[in-house]
Amino acid sequence: MRSEFVNSPKPDETAAAVLQWLANEPDMLGRFLALSGVQPMQLRSALNDPGFLAGLLDFVMSHEPTLLEFCKVSEWKPEDVVAAWRHYSGPGRDSGQHE
Repeated sequence: MRSEFVNSPKPDETAAAVLQWLANEPDMLGRFLALSGVQPMQLRSALNDPGFLAGLLDFVMSHEPTLLEFCKVSEWKPEDVVAAWRHYSGPGRDSGQHE
């Protein structure tokens, strides 16, 4: 069985890159913190929480201009972000794998 991440970054690497990008975008980071309820001092430990990572990637995926800006600045591919988002968010209605 071929892993979907063979030629792509691992989901945790992608999420860490998104958080690093947000750290350099004060307005965007403030919006994320307000929406997520996470306090700035909790960010480092939150990287070990799959639910937080799902929310972080969902934040970027829910607004295409934000996703494209992250990809432009960081030189990550949108499909890598999508793969990480699906990894942490689980199957959705578009996957054919939901119950």
